[in-house]
Amino acid sequence: MHSRFHAAFASLAADLQSALAPVLADEHFPALLTAEQVAMLKNATRLDEDALAFALLPLAAACARTPVSHFNVGAIARGVSGTWYFGGNMEFIGATMQQTVHAEQSAISHAWLRGEKSLASVTVNYTPCGHCRQFMNELNSGLSLRINLPGRDPHTLADYLPDAFGPKDLEIKTLLMDEENHGFAVTGDALTQAAITAANQSHAPYSQAPAGLALECRDGTVFSGRYAENAAFNPSLPPLQGALNLLSLNGYDYPDIQRAVLAEKADATLTQWDATAATLKALGCQNIDRVLLA
Repeated sequence: MHSRFHAAFASLAADLQSALAPVLADEHFPALLTAEQVAMLKNATRLDEDALAFALLPLAAACARTPVSHFNVGAIARGVSGTWYFGGNMEFIGATMQQTVHAEQSAISHAWLRGEKSLASVTVNYTPCGHCRQFMNELNSGLSLRINLPGRDPHTLADYLPDAFGPKDLEIKTLLMDEENHGFAVTGDALTQAAITAANQSHAPYSQAPAGLALECRDGTVFSGRYAENAAFNPSLPPLQGALNLLSLNGYDYPDIQRAVLAEKADATLTQWDATAATLKALGCQNIDRVLLA
C-alpha cells in the first residue's frame, strides 16, 4: 500500500479495511474502483452507494497534494459505467496559484482521461467552490449532475449553480466528456504520439486551440493530459494539470518524470507552452519538447 493511504486506511471501519486491503496492496493503485470492486465493497460492508462513497472520502483526500494550503479536499466521481474515480486537490511549489487543481477537477478529469463517457454524481468532503461549480457545468451531464456532501441531502448542480451560464448559452453542442477528434495526424515517437492523441481528444470549443501533453516516467510509464476548456474561461484545466493529476493519482512523484511533450496548434489563439514549461521546470523536469500541429 502506498504510504499516503496509511493514516486514512487506519481510520476506516474494520470491515471496509478488510475488504479494501487487497485492492490497495499495489503501490501504484490507480485511484479508482471498478463496478465489480464497488459491488464487492457494498456486499462486505452492507453500505449503500452513497454511504460507501462517503466512507471512502478519506482515501480520496489522501491523494491530495497541498504543500501551500495543507488543506486536503477529496472527491469521488461516479461514472455511468459504474467505475468510481478518486480525486484530490493539487498545489505546486514554485508555480503560480493558477496552476492549482481542485479536487472536483481532479476526479472529473481522472474519469475523462480514463475514457468515462459521462458522470452520474460527484461526492466531495467540502462544499464545491464557485470555480468547481462552473467547471462541472461544462460536463455533458450538465445541471442534472448529482452532488453529494456529508450531512446534507443530495442536490443537483442546478441547485448549487442557479441561473447558470454555460456552453449551451454559447450554442456549444459538444460538451466535456463527449467524444471528440480534432483530426491531427498522429506521428513521431511513442511519447509524441501520446501527446497528439491527447490533443485530438481535448475540449477547446471557445479558443479552437486544442492541446495535449504526455509525460514519460523513468520506468517507461506514460501519462497524458488533455485541455479541458470552460465557457467562463478561468476554470479551464490545462493539459499539463491533467497529466500531473493522473501521474500523482497512480502513486508516482514529480522526480519520476524524465521527459514531457506538449502538442498544440502552431497558429493557436492561445498557447500552453510558457505555463507548461515554467511549471515543469519548477517541478524539476528540464526535458520538455513541443510539437506544433497544423
